[in-house]
Amino acid sequence: MNNATNSFLNAVQDVLAYPLFTLGERSLTVALLGKLLLLFALVLAAEFVLRRFFTKRLLKRTRLDASLQYAIARIGGYLFILLGFYVALTAVGLNLSSLAVVAGAVGIGIGFGLQNIIHNFVSGIIILAERPVALGDRIEVGGVAGRVSRIRLRSTEIVTNDNISIIVPNSDFITQPVTNWSHGDPRVQIRIPVGVAYGTDTEKLKAVLLEVAAENPNVLKNPEPTVYLDGFGDSALLFELGVWTSEMTHSPRRFRSELNFAIERKLRENKIEIPFPQRDLHVKSGALVMQNNPVNL
Repeated sequence: MNNATNSFLNAVQDVLAYPLFTLGERSLTVALLGKLLLLFALVLAAEFVLRRFFTKRLLKRTRLDASLQYAIARIGGYLFILLGFYVALTAVGLNLSSLAVVAGAVGIGIGFGLQNIIHNFVSGIIILAERPVALGDRIEVGGVAGRVSRIRLRSTEIVTNDNISIIVPNSDFITQPVTNWSHGDPRVQIRIPVGVAYGTDTEKLKAVLLEVAAENPNVLKNPEPTVYLDGFGDSALLFELGVWTSEMTHSPRRFRSELNFAIERKLRENKIEIPFPQRDLHVKSGALVMQNNPVNL
């Protein structure tokens, strides 16, 4: 029994001591690799615990806004991970200079294949540092509109009004135009287009549209709503109701829908016609003359 146990332990020891490859002057064995992975896992776990403690116990007591607290915590966490990995590599006795040579050689080989990942990684650092978008902001980028719920190094998670989570690569925030409805002053002006028939009393229409704006609780009183005569269409006078609101950061589609419903109801109550395109066809009477041209064969 003892001989079998000793044989098993010797076999396990041989497996753990088996060299996988060599880095500089040090052979990376199975045991050394397991130890290194364990240290990496401890670093990641420690970063998660410390970041939560740092955010909830320290940053919450400051007067910094939530988005800045999040950015500080994330950047600090990434720096802690880099430092922890460096200490882990040193603790197992790996020569970092040899790792740099290997990393350089590997980087040349796969650099072209990881261009997008590296681009998104750098873009994530820029987003966290410059904060063009922050947690809770309502944004539009690349045809996606919603609220920013999470910012990672590679991608940003946006939740739409339909509660759908969309993952957007961070590079899109650097290379594409971004509309941030929450950046700075949340008050924005939106314009609701309205077309009415020619011959409509424009002063009456203006009063009706301003009445719609006054009755909506989400329309700001200051700045005041305004009615614009935008132009003359083929079938209608083109007006716009301009209102200021803070709802664009919360429920923009519902806000526009409420105004459109109210405008349609008010126009119907006041017998103001909403035209539709019409075409008149005029047929002239007369004889149709057919002329035959001889064909030479």
